[in-house]
Amino acid sequence: MEKTTYQAAEIEISYRPTFKASERPKIDSSYKAFNVLCSNWSEDKIEFLEEFKIILLNRANHVLGIANISQGGLAGTYVDPKIVFSIALKANSSGIILSHNHPSGQCLPSQADVELTRRMVQIGALLELPVLDHIIISPDHYYSFKDEELI
Repeated sequence: MEKTTYQAAEIEISYRPTFKASERPKIDSSYKAFNVLCSNWSEDKIEFLEEFKIILLNRANHVLGIANISQGGLAGTYVDPKIVFSIALKANSSGIILSHNHPSGQCLPSQADVELTRRMVQIGALLELPVLDHIIISPDHYYSFKDEELI
């Protein structure tokens, strides 16, 4: 009888920045995070489909990158915490900022947004990979959970 060895499959994320370390913006306010997000969000989709992204940060809060997590419809998108944190861990992040858009233009969080944020903050604390903010954006304005003291 032939012996079979089962190797674990691995998610592979490559880290090949297209910018120099000195060009990484530092996020020290929700406004700066909003600007970074807007410059990396498709204008064709921000008022059309709900999308969820994370900003990956190093220990000095410089942007390592932005990862697209999910894309949904007009009223929501599914966010799997396992995907969020697997990407953040593989990118060697020290902190993350959650973000999504509301195609309606209304940036106030839904109860589902509040519950997701609470869960993600708890998971981040367990992994020692803090969720620093959750920002809901529209083309003209944003809502920051940190600024509103919900994180």
